Amino acid sequence: MTLAFSLFSKEGFHWLFRWWHVVFGVAWIGLLYYFNYVQVPAFATMDAPVRNSVIDKLVPRALWYFRFAAAATAVTGIIMIALYADNYKYNYGQAIYSGALIGLIMLYNVWMVIWPKQQIVIANARGLLEGKEADPATADAGRRALIASRTNSVLSIPMLMFMTGAQNFLGQSDPVSPAIIYWIIFLAVVGALEANALGFIGGVNGPGTKPLGDHKNIAYIGVPVALLFLIVWLIF
Repeated sequence: MTLAFSLFSKEGFHWLFRWWHVVFGVAWIGLLYYFNYVQVPAFATMDAPVRNSVIDKLVPRALWYFRFAAAATAVTGIIMIALYADNYKYNYGQAIYSGALIGLIMLYNVWMVIWPKQQIVIANARGLLEGKEADPATADAGRRALIASRTNSVLSIPMLMFMTGAQNFLGQSDPVSPAIIYWIIFLAVVGALEANALGFIGGVNGPGTKPLGDHKNIAYIGVPVALLFLIVWLIF
């Protein structure tokens, strides 16, 4: 009876949604890393007919789980924040909000960039398998989806730092001190990365996107960004 009662308490609901938030988050980020570290490099080694066949049969299924896992992660996270809306008063809450903001940007990239552009790529692959002419829009669509996906991989590193660090080393119970400088730097860096992903800085083939063409650079960009946020957090 004690367990049943606690599950229907505020704390119980928070625990339940946190559990599923983690489950959906693992599925989302796991598929994100699969796309960037496994699928895209593997596609580069395949002959066109084989690649088109895999795109036709595998990619739509993977993208279905990918985008709905992203949505479910966001929904359960928002519910958790709503249950304890006063967390903004503490550093714990500020860390969660930092990670949540990055997560929402990543969610936007999934639904508004990656999925629409991948639909063009999938349709082109199916058309080629049926003997149709190649869609000239495919190259641009594939590039935009790739850069958005690589940017999400970069952003996932600081996002996970905030989400895991909020309860461990970011001063979870300390009252919030004035952090205007922190938020200015945080928003400027995240905003610049997202603007670059959307092609607002030199286009999707510009110099800012070239490092994202190689999946090996994800960690080389993401880890320094996370460390920058951590240093700014500790200082300000």
